[in-house]
Amino acid sequence: MQSGIRPGAGGDAAINALAALPPLAGANVEALAELARSVHWMSVSRDKLLLDFKDETSDVFIIVEGSVRVVVRTPVGQEVILDDLGPGGIFGEMAAIDHAPRSANVSALHPTRLCRIPGPKFIQFVLRSPDVCLRLLRTLTARLRLQDERMMELALLPVRHRLIADLLRLSRPRPNGAGRVLSPPVPHHTIAARIGARRETVTLAMSELSRSGLLEATPRAIVLPQPEALRKMVDEQLQRGTAQRWISNPVTPVAAAAPVTSIRSL
Repeated sequence: MQSGIRPGAGGDAAINALAALPPLAGANVEALAELARSVHWMSVSRDKLLLDFKDETSDVFIIVEGSVRVVVRTPVGQEVILDDLGPGGIFGEMAAIDHAPRSANVSALHPTRLCRIPGPKFIQFVLRSPDVCLRLLRTLTARLRLQDERMMELALLPVRHRLIADLLRLSRPRPNGAGRVLSPPVPHHTIAARIGARRETVTLAMSELSRSGLLEATPRAIVLPQPEALRKMVDEQLQRGTAQRWISNPVTPVAAAAPVTSIRSL
């Protein structure tokens, strides 16, 4: 494990530890050896603040063990959970690229081990490693698509449908093929912070879905027995929301040109 590696240590152990990190896979040994002299392996406790809004730092972090939560702030000051990242996740790369202040708050959800890379060293490394560069571009593109999707949902969907869309996004297919499951279940207040709603509203909407047979909630899991029906509800509401916005304000570019984002790729 990387826990035995000293900060800034070189040698085969450090190179192998870096090569084992998914975001850095495929890099040549020479580039990894140079990077190994600059990285810092660190362990943090639960709730440790790693990055904060407007920080003027540029270090890049890769998660070795544990998980972190990324929170963004809307123009009106509301904080919304953007995502939770686990082992192999990378964050902080935007400031390394554009040197702008941090745009998100990141804190540890559990005891977490990280590889911390100085921003300039990370950029030099990426530019020398085509496979790593392409992987980083794909990661940034996926995050941009997700952000666009969620912005569309916030603009066009009521809370009930935003909840459905997020549950579909967070869940995974059940082993027996019958629907989707989210286990362990996400607390209502966390879901509320993800979709820009109040906890009480989320609880009410989940109760309604449960009574309709579209959701089964237990202490161990949230089960979606009819995901296709839920996807259809979201897609139809997006269509209606787009049409209503166009009717109410036909000259608004977003209403006129923005495509309806589907979640059928889940």
